[in-house]
Parts: sequence; C-alpha cells; structure tokens
Amino acid sequence: MQVLLSGVFTFQIPLLFSRCRTFGPEHGTGEQQHYRNLIVMACAVGILLCFGFSALHQGVIPINLGIVPLFAGILYGSRVSGLLLSLLYISCHQLIFGFSLFGMLMHTGLPVYPLMFLIASRFKRSKVMEKIGWLWTGLLPAMLIIVASPLLESKFGADVKTSETFVMTLLYVLLSIFNGGLLIYLMETVYERLFPDPAEILREQRAVLQQLLDMLPLGISVVDPRGHISMINEQFVKIHKKESPHLGRNDLIGRGLDGMFEGPAPKNGVKGRIHSALRGIRTSGEIIRSAGRVYSTGAFPIFDERTKGIQGAVLIVHDITELEKLRTELINVERLSMVGQMAASITHEIRNPMAVVRGFLQLMKEKSPDTLEHYYRIVMDELDRANGIISDFLSLAQNRISEKEECHLHDIIHELSPLLWADANLRGQSIELKLENHVPVLLLNAKEIKQLILNLCRNGMEAMDDKGQLTIETRMAGDVVELHVQDTGVGIPQDKLDRLFEPFFTTKSKGTGLGLALCLSIVQRHEGNISVHSEEGKGTRFSASFPVPKGLTAENG
Repeated sequence: MQVLLSGVFTFQIPLLFSRCRTFGPEHGTGEQQHYRNLIVMACAVGILLCFGFSALHQGVIPINLGIVPLFAGILYGSRVSGLLLSLLYISCHQLIFGFSLFGMLMHTGLPVYPLMFLIASRFKRSKVMEKIGWLWTGLLPAMLIIVASPLLESKFGADVKTSETFVMTLLYVLLSIFNGGLLIYLMETVYERLFPDPAEILREQRAVLQQLLDMLPLGISVVDPRGHISMINEQFVKIHKKESPHLGRNDLIGRGLDGMFEGPAPKNGVKGRIHSALRGIRTSGEIIRSAGRVYSTGAFPIFDERTKGIQGAVLIVHDITELEKLRTELINVERLSMVGQMAASITHEIRNPMAVVRGFLQLMKEKSPDTLEHYYRIVMDELDRANGIISDFLSLAQNRISEKEECHLHDIIHELSPLLWADANLRGQSIELKLENHVPVLLLNAKEIKQLILNLCRNGMEAMDDKGQLTIETRMAGDVVELHVQDTGVGIPQDKLDRLFEPFFTTKSKGTGLGLALCLSIVQRHEGNISVHSEEGKGTRFSASFPVPKGLTAENG
C-alpha cells in the first residue's frame, strides 16, 4: 500500500499536465516549470496519503514511505517548495505520532534534508541514471536513520522478535530504495515524452530527411554558408565516384565543391553556381561536361524562415550522359532518314545526266589531242567522285534491306588484301593481318562488309604517314566476332570522338562526312556494334562486332 501511495503522483502527472496545458499559458511558454510545479503538488498529495495509511511494525518500525515523494519534491521543485514540503512532512509526523523533538529529528530523517537541498541544482542538470543516484545519496542515509531511531530510543522489548524485525527492516529499506529509483525513472520517462529533446528531434528529422534524399534519382548536396558540404544523398556519392572513385560519403562531408564537376573552364563548374546561390541567385538547367560525362545542374539558396537570411544552398546534379547519347542517336536517325529521302528523290535525276556527260567526255577525249588528256582525266575523276558520293547516299537509305548469306569474315579480308596491299605500297605503309583461328561463319552481306573494311582501312591509311602500319585483327569474344582495324596515325582529339559517326561530320579537309556514317549503318544492319578508341600521337582503333547466329559452328579461318 505504501509503495502505491508514494508513487500515485507519478501516474497522475500526465493527466494533470494535459489539463493545465489546456487552461494554462500557451503551448511552449513555461510548460517545463508547470510540470515541476505539478510534481511538487503531487508529492504533497503522496505525503498525505502515506501518512494517512502509515503504521508501526510490532509497534517499533515505522511503515511510511512518505519520505520518497518528499525527497523527489525537494529535488524537482524550488527551495521554497522544498521547504514547504519538508514542513508538511514534519507536521504530519508530529500530528500522527505525537510531538517529540527526538522523533522530529530522527523519525523524519531531518539531518539529511540539507544534503537534498544542496544536490537539487546538480540533480536538475543530470541524466536519468545520475538523478537516481542523487536520490539514493540522500534516501539511503535517511532510511537508515529512520529505522535505527527505535534502537537509539531503546524501544526494543523482550517481546520483539529480533530476527523478524531485522528482516522486515532490511526489506523496508531496500524497498524504499527501489521505489525511489523506479519513481524517478517513471517521472523522467514522462518528462521525455512531454518535452522531447530538441537535439534528438533534430537528429530523427535529419535521419528521415536523409532516407528521403537517398531515394531520389537526383544527386543532391546541401552546403553551409561557407560552401562546405553538410549533407549529401547516395546518388550524389555515386555520381561523384565516377570522377573520384576513392572518395566516399564521409570523405565528401565538410569539404568544398572546388574541383567537382568542372567543365573546360573553371567558371563552367558548380563552384560558381554555388557562390551565386549563396548570394540569392537561382540557377537551373545548366549543362556541364566533365570527365566524359554530361550533367544537368541547378543551385538554389536556402533561406531561414525567421530572419529570411541565406543559411546555405542546395546543389542538384543529374547525370544525363545516357540521355544525351540517346538524343544524339535520334538526331543521327533523323539525319539518316533525311539522307535516304534525298537519295531516293535525286538519284536518277543526277546520275542520268552525269552518265550522259561522262559518255560525251569520253568521245571528245578520243577526238582531242593528247595535250588535253590531263584535263579530261581530271574532269572524269571528279565525275566519278560525285558518283561515289551519290552511292554513299544510297547506302545510307534508312529502309534499305540487306540480303545476308553464310560466309566467312576471313574470306572477305583475304579477297580484299591484294587491293589493300597495293594501296599501302603506294603510300609506303605496311599491313599486318592477325586473324584468329576457329572463327565461325556469319550471316553477312559480303558487298557491304567489303565496303566497311575498305572505308575503315583507307581512313587509317590516310591518317598515317609513310612507314605507318595498319593492323587488321579478328577475335572471338563470347558469342560475337570482333573486327579491329588499328592504325599508327596521329589519333583523333577526344572532343571529336563522340561525333565521328554523325552524318556530314568529318575531320578531313575534303571529306563528305558520310564514310563512317555508312560504316555505322552497315554494322547496325548486321545487328552489330561499332566503337572507336583513339589516343593523340599513338593512333586509332575501330572495333566492329557481329553476333554469331545460333546453330553455326566454328570453322578454321
């Protein structure tokens, strides 16, 4: 009964506090002080209830746990409230057990009260377990004084069972100690629920925000007013690892954005946009090209709701490299479609007059003196060149159907090798063949593959000076056959590699920009892939891969 009565205030505080919050001051103003006042009032009620049901074991040992709410009230309340609770406790004792100076000093544990007032300020600043320790610091000696007072007064008579009294006294002290710790723990639990720690709330909100940011497909980085990263999401880390694989999330936190996603010039990087955002300038949709990747970036200032001042900025980065590649491919498809339409519409209109012109030129050449033969040859070569360009237009027709048959890639290479060797000898160059054995037959259009190899080889020869070497190589790579054409020329600048297969784009002074576009079209019609790797000063390698049809076996090439 005493345990329940001493702690009844603990279970009433949340209800009392909710009612006082409804009729009291506005939420958030002095509520913690109201909570402490309620503890003091509840402690007073607990003291009265404990004395109302107090008793003496064998007429000697007092059974009264009112000292537990008394000490709790002293520790939680102010000095004035603590003094009032002390007077209430002493008055109740004197009223029920009679006036006695010794009883007032010893039966109430009065010598320990000053200690409780001294540790009250430290108690309020301590954590839960520390608060329990401070309560026990005063409660244990007070209980020892209370249970020892009958012995000091020599009230133990012959009829008192010493062993039973000792056991009850020990149990009484231990129960009071446990009850005091439990009540402090319950009160602190209620307090934490009513007044959660702002720092803990902030940590929880930050954790939730971090999880939400990590779910986004965009790279997001939050910076402080100095421009240092304070928060990033998982996508930002993944994007940044493409440029700096050795840096993780913890490495990026606290550092600036200098050097990140920098374009060809520093002003094209994100550093300038972050500085603009910290000045209140919003930027979005800005494109940055860095380390072979394409990024769409945006920087936005973060304002303080109260002061309206800028407290940071947020950087949003979207890797649109694949989108840019897809857009480029769509543009190439549109251009190829346009070329096909042009070729279909002007082929006969141009080729027929050119054939007539070339025929009459041949007749005029036969009847003209030998001194004009050089001029006729120049005109006829140019007509043939124009006719070749028209043929390239025809080859790029989008809806052209490629008839394929089973043939060996090595047979096509061997058939072209005399022509390639003759061209190389005229230039003072050499050709090396590296043809892998056991390459399977493929479904190919031999005419188109010849045109592909000729275009790639002649491009390589034109890129080399004399004594250059052209290497033609075949390999098996899983379920595809790879064709590599490697030259030792000057190489191609990195900024031009991505546009090599665009129609009408050329690096030659007299080129039409249709040769590599034609190669791409041929490879795509064979359901293959073509790529290029080049280093300036070392040479260029074109690689085309063709899938091996199911059911076709390898043959010795």
